[in-house]
Amino acid sequence: MPERQTLQRARRDKHQGKAPPTQAGEFVREEFHHIREGKHGARSPQQAIAIGLSKARRAGVELEPPAAGDASENTVRRAARDYARGHGAANPRRCGNPSCEYIRYIRMKGYRIYTGSCVMCCSCSAAAVPCRSAGAVGS
Repeated sequence: MPERQTLQRARRDKHQGKAPPTQAGEFVREEFHHIREGKHGARSPQQAIAIGLSKARRAGVELEPPAAGDASENTVRRAARDYARGHGAANPRRCGNPSCEYIRYIRMKGYRIYTGSCVMCCSCSAAAVPCRSAGAVGS
């Protein structure tokens, strides 16, 4: 979470009509201070810049994600998610099916569980007990 003063400085920059990278610079500046204070394990300036830009996007700065060829696929995807999060998009939810670990735990306890299509990921389905019936959680 950015500090209150950083958010105020970024809002002031926006109100003054400055460009989004200038507004994001306040968040990068804050990260440099955090690294100097030892709050992060990060050491390099590139890490401080990446963390600051991510915080800026999540705070609602109109800083577009990088183009597909300019950065790695993972970076572009994360930047797009941060941008959407800062502009009112809901948190991306995972699949509605329970995780493989949870299914194994429930089955180990002796309960039956209905997982929708009764499938799990390939690595877990070989070791898992097949779903016998579509029952609710409980014995």
